[in-house]
Order: sequence, then structure tokens, then C-alpha cells
Amino acid sequence: MANRTILQGIIPAECAGLRLDQALAQLFSDYSRSRLTQWLKTGQVRVEGKIWRARDKVRGGEQVAIHAELEEQTDWQPEAMPLDIVYQDDQILVINKPAGLVVHPAAGNPAGTMVNALLHHDPALISIPRAGIVHRLDKDTSGLLVVARTLTAQKSLVEQLQAHSMQREYQAIVTGVMTAGGTVEAPIGRHPVHRKRMAVTPRGKPAVTHYRVRERFRAHTWIRCTLETGRTHQIRVHLAHLLHPLLGDPVYGGRLRLPRDCTVELAAALRNFRRQALHAGRLGLMHPDRDEFMEWQSPMPADMRQLIELLREDARQAPEDDEDTSGTWEYVDE
Repeated sequence: MANRTILQGIIPAECAGLRLDQALAQLFSDYSRSRLTQWLKTGQVRVEGKIWRARDKVRGGEQVAIHAELEEQTDWQPEAMPLDIVYQDDQILVINKPAGLVVHPAAGNPAGTMVNALLHHDPALISIPRAGIVHRLDKDTSGLLVVARTLTAQKSLVEQLQAHSMQREYQAIVTGVMTAGGTVEAPIGRHPVHRKRMAVTPRGKPAVTHYRVRERFRAHTWIRCTLETGRTHQIRVHLAHLLHPLLGDPVYGGRLRLPRDCTVELAAALRNFRRQALHAGRLGLMHPDRDEFMEWQSPMPADMRQLIELLREDARQAPEDDEDTSGTWEYVDE
């Protein structure tokens, strides 16, 4: 069964000079390049109301509308799994995702994902692109994400993401002591060598992350981050680029650091923290069906809270004259 989908957007200014198919791949990144190309070939894409060729160059600022038939994801099966539903109505669902749960089925995770659970909760989501998920969280990142239950809601939420008006705030614990907050504005793309990783690269897509210090410890910092863009692994890559990678990040985290002469309990907690210390704690958006801004918060999960308490106690017990944090940690080879 096929369903009519309507997508609208504006070609970003930074796409000026690109071919139309390349610009569409950036504008509608939730859809595969092959699917977008097929829609172009079959005349289902309109640019400023006209049919363009895939090789036509864009200037930036063009209005794009796609009226296409979208096949259901028949290979995605519903599964009875628990979902922490923070909010739901006939337009949206807000889910509090635990660490360790994969969002979308893929080759390595064909089942047991959040999508499978969502399809059991609401079978009608099979007719919404990507089962209504408009932004994702990495497997080992916990926290809030929104799901569209209608095509209208999906369109509204995607537009809010593109306009950077959807508010997403994360809590994070990073390695090293940050002196102050700031902003990282650095493009992100595939790593030139390790293709399963992302990296800051001149040929990447624009990415902006703001961060503020919540609390400093002897060898770590608790920060909050807000996103303007939503690139793959954005916070993880940007903080690693600052040489303050997320604690526990198995891909971008680097070597383990322990505060010098820390307790056995803290050392064990740091060694055993095997996921990136990242939690999507606040989500704010305009409701797709009414003129109302809505906001939800999710408390930091127990593993991060417990670690912060241990880091805080370690900082309390440090000598009062120990103001130079550069010598208060050491690398540990595992």
C-alpha cells in the first residue's frame, strides 16, 4: 500500500552552486539519495513550482515541494516492548528513551528497536515516513525525542528542526576541566578514513553546538549543550574536537582519565562507565496542530547522577590549595 507524502522546504543558502539532487539530499536528509532521485525522475519534485533536472544548479533560497507516493516499511514489525511515554495526543508522542535502545531497525539491529515498540503502540505509524521519528538519539544516549503521528505533524516538526526553533538541551559529562562555556561552529561529515565515524571536516555539513559549564571537578566537567543543527554524532564529535570528549564515549572518547589518588570507588565507576555520558534532558517545540509552545524535561538517569556525586565528593576531598587542575589527573591504559 502506498501513501501520499508532502514535503516542503527551502534550499539552504550554503547549498548555492550544488546540483539539485545534492541539495535535496541535504534538505531532506531523512530520505535516501536514491529515493529522492527517483522522485526527481518521475516529476514528483517541484522547485519554484516547476520541474527541474537533477543536474540543474541551485542558488539557495528556492522553494521545494515534493508530492510523492511513499511505500510502507513492510519489513518493520511491531513488538510488544515497554515505552516510557512522557506525552501523547493525536498528533505527537514524546518518548523518554533509555540508554542502550536502538531507535531504527538496521542491518545490525533488525528488531528490538524503538520503532518496533512504536509500531506495536500505534500501528498507524507504519504509514508515516521513518515511523514518525524526525530526530534520533544514538543507541547509548538517553532522553527525550518526539514522534509525529500524522504527515501534517511530521511536516511541522521537520520545519521546526530546519528553522532551528526546536529546543533540545543535553546534559553531559566530559573529560578534562573546561574553563568556560562557548560555541562550536564546525562542519561535520564522514571521517575521510574511518567511514563509520564522523569528524570535523571542511567538506562536512554546517553544525553548531552551544555549551555551558554546570560544575567542574578535578578531571571532568558537567556541562549542558544546546543544538542549532542535528548532525550525526554532533555533540560527541564537537566535544572531541575541543579535546574534551564525552566520558565513556567508545568511539570518540580517547584514553580513560582518573583524578590522581582518587578513591577505589570512583576509579571503578569511571572504568565501568561504558557509554557516552549524554542525556537529552529538555525538549521544547511548537505543537503542530495548535499555536502552543510545549516543553518537557527528563531527569538525568541514575548512572550519570551517581557518577556526578562521586566526582563531586572527590573534588571536596581535594587539598584546598590545589588550584592547578592540570596535574590532578592521569591517563590509564586499559
